[in-house]
Amino acid sequence: MAVSITERMRKPLVVPGNLMLSTDTDILKTAETWRRQGRGVAVATVVETWGSAPRPVGSHLVIDENTNFLGSVSGGCVEGAVITEAMDVIADGKPRMIEFGVADETAWQVGLSCGGRIKVYVERVD
Repeated sequence: MAVSITERMRKPLVVPGNLMLSTDTDILKTAETWRRQGRGVAVATVVETWGSAPRPVGSHLVIDENTNFLGSVSGGCVEGAVITEAMDVIADGKPRMIEFGVADETAWQVGLSCGGRIKVYVERVD
């Protein structure tokens, strides 16, 4: 079941043991269903990781024009930024490659122990 951003912040899609409640098949079927319902839809896909990354290459996040979403490409503030970018992709139809990362030195300074980078490709579903 898809949830809004507000709901997601209260109830993450991750359960104990770090298992995702939705499979890639569920996520892509949701994208297709939303599109058939006439919604604007974008799909974000992790295409590259370096160092520590919470989700592997190939992970998906589907977002509709009302900011409902399902899946995960990272978590935390990265996910919010991907959703914001997806709104622009839905509006203008131009795909984007976005990159997120924290240098290891910077990560330790701000209290993060992992560092790492991810690249996410965001495209509109037509």
